[in-house]
Amino acid sequence: MKTDLYSQTGEKKGTIELPKEFFEIPFNKDLIHQALVRQLANTRLATAHTKTRAEVRGGGRKPYRQKGTGNARQGSIRSPQWKGGGRVFGPRNDRNYYREMPKKQRRKALFSALSYKAGHNEIIALEGYETKKPKTKEFNTLLKKLPIERDVLIVIPQKNSDIQLSSRNIPNAKTILVNYLNIQDLQKFEKVLFLKDAIDKLKEIFSK
Repeated sequence: MKTDLYSQTGEKKGTIELPKEFFEIPFNKDLIHQALVRQLANTRLATAHTKTRAEVRGGGRKPYRQKGTGNARQGSIRSPQWKGGGRVFGPRNDRNYYREMPKKQRRKALFSALSYKAGHNEIIALEGYETKKPKTKEFNTLLKKLPIERDVLIVIPQKNSDIQLSSRNIPNAKTILVNYLNIQDLQKFEKVLFLKDAIDKLKEIFSK
């Protein structure tokens, strides 16, 4: 499979071959969904927290005598049925949302998502980008010349201050290292812009 290759000036230079082992994988909706749920779950923090009857302050004294009042017997005003009492099955901050998924399945889901993007012409390539001083305006001008309608995920092979600093203040654009490619970003951004060297780096990392 091939995709369009653009120069730093925004001109189309031709096409570039995409490795079929990463960009021609059958679409697996269920596997992609499983990988996305795993990623979101593993970033989730258990911030909601309620106290049990043992943790709520007060309630050491029996509220009233055991017999003779006509009411149901009660041992503490911090029992769950009392207002201000403890919660029975409330959320706790020690809950673990972590989910496991085999490495081979995670990679297959990633390649399936990349293949879907490639099959729908949502992947383009950039020959390179160099500048004397990182400027958001110049990089934004380049993106406007490319076939990007809504938003874009920019994939670079290694740390590149020219691109990272130039793109960080552009709305609807995100720069990511190729080894940090993930399902969530591929789902979030419509277009994926690969630097030409990032495709070679992709093969180097994921062919092991």
